[in-house]
Amino acid sequence: MVNFENVSYAVIGAGNGGLAMAGYLALRGYSVNLYNRSREKLESLISYPVITLSGSVEGKGVLNLVTSDIGEAIQNTDIIMVTVPATGHYRLAKAMAPYLKDGQIIVLNPGRTGGALEVYETIRKSGCDKDIVVAEAQTFIYACRATGPNSARIFSVKNEVALAAIPATSTRRVIRLLSGAYPQFTPARDVIETSLNNFGAIFHPAPTLLNSGHIERGQAFEYYLEGITPSIGQMLERLDAERMKVARALGVKAVSALEWLEESYGAKGDSIYEAIQNNPAYKGLTAPKGLDTRYIYEDVPCSLVPIASIAEHLGIETPAIDTIIRLANMITGRNFREEGRTVDKLGLKGLSVVEIHQLAQTGEVKKTAVHEQEVVA
Repeated sequence: MVNFENVSYAVIGAGNGGLAMAGYLALRGYSVNLYNRSREKLESLISYPVITLSGSVEGKGVLNLVTSDIGEAIQNTDIIMVTVPATGHYRLAKAMAPYLKDGQIIVLNPGRTGGALEVYETIRKSGCDKDIVVAEAQTFIYACRATGPNSARIFSVKNEVALAAIPATSTRRVIRLLSGAYPQFTPARDVIETSLNNFGAIFHPAPTLLNSGHIERGQAFEYYLEGITPSIGQMLERLDAERMKVARALGVKAVSALEWLEESYGAKGDSIYEAIQNNPAYKGLTAPKGLDTRYIYEDVPCSLVPIASIAEHLGIETPAIDTIIRLANMITGRNFREEGRTVDKLGLKGLSVVEIHQLAQTGEVKKTAVHEQEVVA
């Protein structure tokens, strides 16, 4: 039986988070395979499979394998740590499905809103009948940036990150296996809880869109400390209040963004703006270099749209969230409501609150005769 001391990992994605995570796991002595869809991005690591870390974690991690072949990457690994943007989860699930083996665990870092539900459903629909677990982290464990093709800087490591699995009965086993590398992971009730406590939805799209002029001019500034002003902070509080209202309607333990900043970073304040200004972990984190950023193209369709869709399903109004989605649509020329995760795409359409949690707990929903009569009516 696998234990946390001899777990082998595949890290999927060689971006900011992927390089940091792969380097850290290898530095800790784990066997790590690193995958990226584009081989070109991996050339330097293929030639020299070592990642140098700086910042909160320093050292060199030697990788076991670097590849652009997904089957090769996940072969003979226990845990598959997915770090690609949430917009790639569906494609990745379809690509992995033919190669998955019984007992493997997929962890989305993070899942954003509905990530584990989407990946689990996609794998099953792709014909994979293996005994696998799909888990999602509430947020990414590091604040980090790639500093080169073979290096990354970890600015800070979060004190605590909630995690849940499908089926939820596997959550504690997943956390136990991850604990040797990441003792910060704590169990959530289910993936509905991790999805609705998605703080990327609050901290990414709105500040980016409301600072779009500065970003397009190429003006360098610190994303959190300078980009989130008192007025933008007020907008974030409105977004957060709507997210929490949806979470409460689903019976989810809702953590406010203000509480999360204190729990994750020890940053305190009477408002989101004040807490961010009191967070030294955000110092040095610069704004995106352009508007073609995951803060819009990932977090709007995969964070805000599913929250808005679930809210509509529950009869809850979300004017602040709707405003940011419309603003993103107008600025980009895209229709993120059509592209994004909806209750239909997540397999939640027509489900009651009880049935939504049943799906998250067990991976399936058992329809009752009463429910079927209600749906027909």
